Amino acid sequence: MKKKKDENTEEQILEAAKSVFQSKGMDGARMQEIADKANINKAMLHYYYRSKQLLFEAVFKQAFSLLAPQLNAILNDDSSVEDKIRHFTLDYTTFMMKHPYLPNFIIQELNRNENFIVKLKQNTGFPNLEKFKAKVKDEINQGLIEPIDADQLFFNILALNIFPFLGKPLIKAFSDKDEKSYKEFVESRKTEVANFIINSIKPS
Repeated sequence: MKKKKDENTEEQILEAAKSVFQSKGMDGARMQEIADKANINKAMLHYYYRSKQLLFEAVFKQAFSLLAPQLNAILNDDSSVEDKIRHFTLDYTTFMMKHPYLPNFIIQELNRNENFIVKLKQNTGFPNLEKFKAKVKDEINQGLIEPIDADQLFFNILALNIFPFLGKPLIKAFSDKDEKSYKEFVESRKTEVANFIINSIKPS
């Protein structure tokens, strides 16, 4: 019974932390607010997570564990390169709209701790590009897509999908978007990005 209670408490903490991090960001979040939202005292919160950084990492890893299998499935199935681009863009953008704090956290951690991604890559389920690269090479050989380095293609896909979340303030400022129109803009990226990339690699 005690083990079940502990698991429930930890889940309450992670859900509360996710909510606070999403609304306040890493810098604006306070441990007391997270404890209040989880209906526990601050001492209990520190018993589970000694620092805000450790709690943020736990929230990130939980979310990443949900995203990574989706991306891996797309990269490693037998679908065409075009379908991979469409599904990757749709799944990634949909997921990030639910977890908008993740991209900034990744960049923050990489700048602060270069070993962060190395530790993350050791987890089972980290996206693997080998089958994606093989598929790109095969379709180039068949004349289905223009010659392109598979790494360049993948990081073009990733960059175009991740920037709207990293550059949210810039996008809103340049295009005079409020929160509602910004969300509509990101929603449209699910197809706009895929179409842009696919058209760029179609044979002339």
